[in-house]
Amino acid sequence: MFRPRVIGLLLVLATLLVYLPVCHYNFVSFDDNDYITENQVVQNGLTWAGIEWAFTTWHASNWHPVTWLSHMLDCELFGLNPGAHHLVNVLFHAANAVLLFGLLFRMTNRLWPSAFVAALFAWHPLHVESVAWISERKDLLSTFFGLLALLAYVRFARSKIEHREPGTLKVIPAPGLRPSSLDYFLALVFFALGLMSKPMLVTLPFVMLLLDFWPLRRFSEFGVRSSESNKTISLSTINRQHSTLVFEKWPFFLLSAASCLVTLLAQSQRGESAVISLEIVPLFYRLCNALTAYGRYLLKMIWPADLAVFYPLSDQTIRVWITAIMTAVILVAVSWHAWRLRRACPYLLVGWLWFLGTLVPVIGLVQVGGAALADRYTYIPSIGVFVAVAFGLADLAGRVRPLTIPIAIAAGLILAGCLIMTGNQLRFWRDSETLFAHTVAVTKENDVARINFGVALEQAGKPEEALAEYRKAERLAPKRFQVHNNLGNLLADMGRPDEALAEYREAIRLNPNLPALHGGLGSVLTELGRFNEAMNEFTNAAQLDSRYPWPHFGMAQALLAQGRDIEAIGQLHEALRIDPDNFQILAYTAHVLAADNDPRVRDGQAALGFAAEANALIGGTQPLVLDALGMADAETGDFTNAMDAAQEAIVLATAARLKIVKDMQQRLQLYQIHQPWRESFLLTNAPVKN
Repeated sequence: MFRPRVIGLLLVLATLLVYLPVCHYNFVSFDDNDYITENQVVQNGLTWAGIEWAFTTWHASNWHPVTWLSHMLDCELFGLNPGAHHLVNVLFHAANAVLLFGLLFRMTNRLWPSAFVAALFAWHPLHVESVAWISERKDLLSTFFGLLALLAYVRFARSKIEHREPGTLKVIPAPGLRPSSLDYFLALVFFALGLMSKPMLVTLPFVMLLLDFWPLRRFSEFGVRSSESNKTISLSTINRQHSTLVFEKWPFFLLSAASCLVTLLAQSQRGESAVISLEIVPLFYRLCNALTAYGRYLLKMIWPADLAVFYPLSDQTIRVWITAIMTAVILVAVSWHAWRLRRACPYLLVGWLWFLGTLVPVIGLVQVGGAALADRYTYIPSIGVFVAVAFGLADLAGRVRPLTIPIAIAAGLILAGCLIMTGNQLRFWRDSETLFAHTVAVTKENDVARINFGVALEQAGKPEEALAEYRKAERLAPKRFQVHNNLGNLLADMGRPDEALAEYREAIRLNPNLPALHGGLGSVLTELGRFNEAMNEFTNAAQLDSRYPWPHFGMAQALLAQGRDIEAIGQLHEALRIDPDNFQILAYTAHVLAADNDPRVRDGQAALGFAAEANALIGGTQPLVLDALGMADAETGDFTNAMDAAQEAIVLATAARLKIVKDMQQRLQLYQIHQPWRESFLLTNAPVKN
């Protein structure tokens, strides 16, 4: 009645149905800005410059060019429509579920256990994070290519395992099957693409060895015997066979080693928030956290409650190592039983080692960031646990017939529960504010979540609530420079520069080598009229990173505030030399060139060129860019287009609740009587009076 194709179709339809709400969700402020919403290279779509960047950048502390190309293609096709980006994630997840089903069914020829594993994979709430978070496209892509690699490998391996010449290692291919170097090559290519999507796939060669054990049965552990003598093949023959299986995969291991090296180099570029030193998180504590994380992952697979986007590291107390010891005892006991049952129930050992092994790259021995664990890390490892459970239940039902119907009912209830809980978990990914409000509610002493909750509240136009969250985060982690930087930014925006100044100085004390902190301090000093100190901070920032354009932008604003407009234009041009595609700097430069009171500074045609370029870069969606375009049109005498640009800017600025709407309306009134806008930057950037 149920054929594999029908089950595959039902699997896809149910997966699409449960994840359909994400098509109405927004980007989130946690990594989506780095990957898409504030990444101009990605937003430009598929360009030769973008492709080169994808293969050469270590942006976001990773080297995953295939992931960058995927996001670029999304922007090329859909722009910044978050629903479309979400839908692509869902389609990849559904495809992964079908590929997993096909892989297991092809290897085992057992329909229902394979379908149950694929359904658990598709509908388990732990996987919501990988699907509903647009930035986690890398999870979906790496798994997609990893499963394709395994499918090609299985086709290659099956051509070698039908039977062996008695007592030897010589393989006799089965009728209609031939060892295929093409399948091997395809497996290697898909594996490389997976690594270039997310390096967590480095353990795939070990997964291949597990599949050699079961269900491919290429190991002599299963007792290959000579038909002539009925004697077990000698130990030396078995060892040679095992060595052959390992050596067969040397190109895969080589790619894994190269990926590990590149990833460590990429992570080392990020500084404080990437690879954490042993002084901050000692090795003993990392081991304890790794053991505890294994236990927590297993618990979340069994009962996926209180899921969060960020789980902070626990305090380094005696409770941690006691929990670690208890977890270690459980892990050893399960491992021992799986090993004892390796002949009778080989799927238990394979599934268990799949889970343990594929988690190794992210278990925290090399501590990256401040997370103790992450739901997204279970995307591939959970397959091992699902395999052990599904095939174990199927075998139990086969041995004890009266249990067949109860087991089938239990499996159905489990899948129904997963669908309900996944639908519930999806709700928290609607937007940044909802996501981090939930994370704060279900975790304890989570300063990272509170910082990000504050960012979301800021973006939602709730500065006082954001300030309260930042203060809570500050009490939890007074030595985290990010919270002081965010406080400085918010207090400056709220018109409290003296308080902002203190926060920036504290942030710099904690992390003196971050250019952005010096730039923020310089901006506040400019606002306070302390221009010499401000220029020193901007100079420090420029010296720390010569490829960082914002110090020159800050210098330009400080010079404008002093009436040194011609010098300011030089700094703006320097900023654009460093980052010629920065739409914010382009728009501000156009603003100055179009509206400056000093006729020696104004250049209408240059302003129009900069504004038009900025507008093209962001697709006409940014009110401040349209405002600058209107000023440039007016300066060149094109008041019709100036009015159109100004009206569109007002609509967008009103929707975004920007304070500059009244100024835009004044400009529109001037354009209507064919008058350009003039502005004294000395006046508009006048120091704040204490």
